[in-house]
Amino acid sequence: MQDVTDLAFMRVIAHYGAPDYFVTEFFRVHSQSRPEKHIIRSIDENQTGRPVFAQLIGENIHDLTRTTEELLRHPVAGIDLNLGCPAPKVYKKNVGGGLLREPAKIAEILTALRATVPGLFTVKMRIGFEDTRHFDEILSIVNDNNVDLLSVHGRTVKEMYRSDVHYDWIAHAVSRVRCPVLANGNVTSAVKAADVVATTKAAGVMIGRHAIRNPWIFRQCRERFSGQPISRITLSDVREYIERLFHATKHDGIPERAHVNKMKKYLNFVGQSVDATGAFLHDMRRTETPVELFAACDRHLLAEPAKEFPSEPYPGVIARPNCETPDSASNGCSLENVTA
Repeated sequence: MQDVTDLAFMRVIAHYGAPDYFVTEFFRVHSQSRPEKHIIRSIDENQTGRPVFAQLIGENIHDLTRTTEELLRHPVAGIDLNLGCPAPKVYKKNVGGGLLREPAKIAEILTALRATVPGLFTVKMRIGFEDTRHFDEILSIVNDNNVDLLSVHGRTVKEMYRSDVHYDWIAHAVSRVRCPVLANGNVTSAVKAADVVATTKAAGVMIGRHAIRNPWIFRQCRERFSGQPISRITLSDVREYIERLFHATKHDGIPERAHVNKMKKYLNFVGQSVDATGAFLHDMRRTETPVELFAACDRHLLAEPAKEFPSEPYPGVIARPNCETPDSASNGCSLENVTA
């Protein structure tokens, strides 16, 4: 996730139960680009015990292969191509989800990257740009290029994060491609993950924003899939998570106010399961200092510290109104584009 899956966040997630593997923020690939140093750090300094895939977003074949060759000199588990980012400022450059309008271009890119990557090569995509007209053709291209793993978000680019997830189209991908398929989109909890796998017959799930809200979700998924009781999380546990995240993301170069604002952007997601009225979100978004921020956390999380933190978000409590409401005019859905 852009602006999220950095080294600090990966370390925090690993403390609570890491996923099977991580995917970096995307490396923006163009004629003038060089792999971003802070993303390289999440590969070179990874001590989570889990492999990390390097994610690329771009459309120029020469630049994609050049960047891939450079990244393969680092301890990456594999290379992942982003064909799903729905942000208008991204797809208007004909990268990410924008490429889903051009199957022939996708075929050229996959052929070039498959020839460049001797190990694992994975692809992340949506079911289409504004409809599913090219979906089967792109799935055939995935097969033709021996992609090792395909992650499918069950919405079109134009649907962003607002519509229901079309799990039937993920199931269709499972039936069409030879590689394993991961289901993505509104995987909100371990119970939901098991339901999605049962519905789609996918090999597993890819979880994004709900891991920000609930960093225990990967551990809980393992418990659910193995038939064990799912760990109960309390509001006190969440308060500890927030403090751990605060210290992990703090560094000398970030002003206090900027750090508080960055924390608010994580807490936009956490707040979806704190209370049904959105009172925590309301108070948290109006803080300006660490003292104010943690005072708001204490009021809402430590008044009843043993109260269970729900595994599902409360209905109607929106984390990213600029991405999840129909009248949005936002140009992006990264963490940095969520208003605090």
